[in-house]
Amino acid sequence: MGRTYLVEESIGQYLTELSTKVKPYVTGLLIGQCSPQRDYVIRAVRTPPKEQQQEESVGPPRLASLDKEWITTHASQVSRMLPGGLLVLGVFMIATPELAKDGQNALRKLIFSVEKSLSKRRLWKPAEEEVSDRAALQICSATKKVVCRTYDVQDPKSSAKPADWKYQSALTASWVALGCTVNVNIHIPLLATSPNHDLEKNTKNGLNRWSKQIEDSVFLINGQVKDEDTELLEGQKKLRGNTQPTTQFSDVKVLTQLGQAASARSTATVQVCSGSINLRGAVKCRAYIHGNKPKVKEAVQALKRDIINTLSDRCEILFEDLILNEGPQKKNFGREYHVLPQRLFVPVAGSSVMLSDYKFGDEAAGEIQERFVEMLDQPVQAEDMHIAEDISTGMKTGQCTHDLLCRVN
Repeated sequence: MGRTYLVEESIGQYLTELSTKVKPYVTGLLIGQCSPQRDYVIRAVRTPPKEQQQEESVGPPRLASLDKEWITTHASQVSRMLPGGLLVLGVFMIATPELAKDGQNALRKLIFSVEKSLSKRRLWKPAEEEVSDRAALQICSATKKVVCRTYDVQDPKSSAKPADWKYQSALTASWVALGCTVNVNIHIPLLATSPNHDLEKNTKNGLNRWSKQIEDSVFLINGQVKDEDTELLEGQKKLRGNTQPTTQFSDVKVLTQLGQAASARSTATVQVCSGSINLRGAVKCRAYIHGNKPKVKEAVQALKRDIINTLSDRCEILFEDLILNEGPQKKNFGREYHVLPQRLFVPVAGSSVMLSDYKFGDEAAGEIQERFVEMLDQPVQAEDMHIAEDISTGMKTGQCTHDLLCRVN
């Protein structure tokens, strides 16, 4: 039996509106959450048009012109805007009848291309029991027929499996939000024997080591340590008949180990260093989990990944900004201090879930609004943007020291 996708009702209307604009096809991403029993789709987002997109060449339309790299880049950008628990669940294509025959093959290639790109950026590894099926949704622009299939992205030879696509109203009404503030103090030594100090590469290596510390941390949910196999909402009253977007919020404290366990053997290595990178401060993290008897381990895993992703994404964004404004040579630094972008949250219309983005101090609200329209096809009011941190993450670099600083008041 194939997987079942429960889909927010408004997505059906969104896809119908897109189908009236097909010339000759449109692609996009499916955003939501996987669970052992079923998957949830809370957003569908069309691929943004390229600025220099030209009209199709003379002749019959073909899917061979589909820009896989552009779609994959869009998926990477969107993944940064998703809090813990949400991911790119798959891709969709709305096409004319004459392209239907080649549609599934094109979608299959896109699914594996997107997953390969996203997995390269991750500093965490999927769990063995984790759902690895991704959705390929094909809609005929003429007949409106919907065909949903899945592919196992862990198996390059995976063949298509049928899946159920079911619309449901108020899909996220009973979802649970988890939030925490994580204090960061990461010291990354720069070896004197290194021919050059590539800041991005060294920072990522340091974050890799730190991410393992987060994975091994203890999470207190509303002040309690809970067994990972128990239900997250055990003992809490369920809101019956509630169809309004409300959020059950759980406050989480993260306890990291100061050192290795007493039983673990370790050796000390003395190395000559010419400098260091330091990440210090605090970051705001948030995750969402479905309301269908979620396990504690599902919720903790979602929050762990948000903690790791938000710091890694901010560093990536800073490096991209520096290269864009100052050139590739800025990947190797002298002593400098750089501010990493602040995190902000924006509500999703008709949902209890909020999406995320990052802004530098000199970015205007209008730039954030433009990015939400371009990346998520969602208009955002300035007053709906909630800045999570008063003072953002920063980076100080130098032959002696490189500091990343995160503060929250």
